[in-house]
Amino acid sequence: MKLTALLSALFLTVTGPALAETVKIGVVPGVYGDSVAALVPEAKAAGIDLQVIEFSDWTTPNEALQAGDLDLNYFQHVPFLTNAIKQKGYDITPVGVGTLANIGIYSLKHKDFASVPQDATVAIANDPVNQGRGLLLLAKGGLIKLKDGVGYLGTLDDIVDNPKNVTFKEVEGPQLARITADVDLALGYPHFIIAAKTFDPGSALIFSGIDDKQFAIVFAANKAKADNPALKKVVELYQTSKTVREAIDKGFAHNPKLYTLAWEK
Repeated sequence: MKLTALLSALFLTVTGPALAETVKIGVVPGVYGDSVAALVPEAKAAGIDLQVIEFSDWTTPNEALQAGDLDLNYFQHVPFLTNAIKQKGYDITPVGVGTLANIGIYSLKHKDFASVPQDATVAIANDPVNQGRGLLLLAKGGLIKLKDGVGYLGTLDDIVDNPKNVTFKEVEGPQLARITADVDLALGYPHFIIAAKTFDPGSALIFSGIDDKQFAIVFAANKAKADNPALKKVVELYQTSKTVREAIDKGFAHNPKLYTLAWEK
């Protein structure tokens, strides 16, 4: 009887539920990280051990993904990824679309662009694509003029008119919210502002708008893993989860003008 019981226990151990498949995903602080973290229980119920790893910059998540230390990352839009691939030769590809955030130009010192003084200081993202987006907003606000046709790939070298002689401080994107009080104007991302609890994310002097889907944040993976069923399941769960939607809405301060769910556009 004892031998029979032992054999039965061994049989149940071998034939019992399979171990959960581990998926490591890199995120940045704020709504992107929080919304993925909210998915962990649902992923577990679907047989996926979703491990959320937070980064404080926009370079390391792609380096870690390329090296195989991550299975997914979720922090960048396609133009940013395209530029990173061009510069670094990453073998990375988008595998699903997420949230589209509004970005803006913020000031804690001036109420509008007309009030910005001569020789003001402007903080702007130091990566090519997001810097270009910020320069477009500054041009739209009348503070500078850019070369015709540069679009979101514009750089500081593409400024052809700077009547107030503003100077630019190039900063890693996630840190912009923290230095806004120290400059006259700063490019800002509402989700980082909310995470930093520094000021009203809806107070931008000008917003980019949330109609351009190419700037939606995407899930990215190594091309060799792009068709992995577990990665596809994570994206599917994220896009259909009520809990994730609630986390996204909370992460954008329940302000619908700050974001949209790009997979529904």
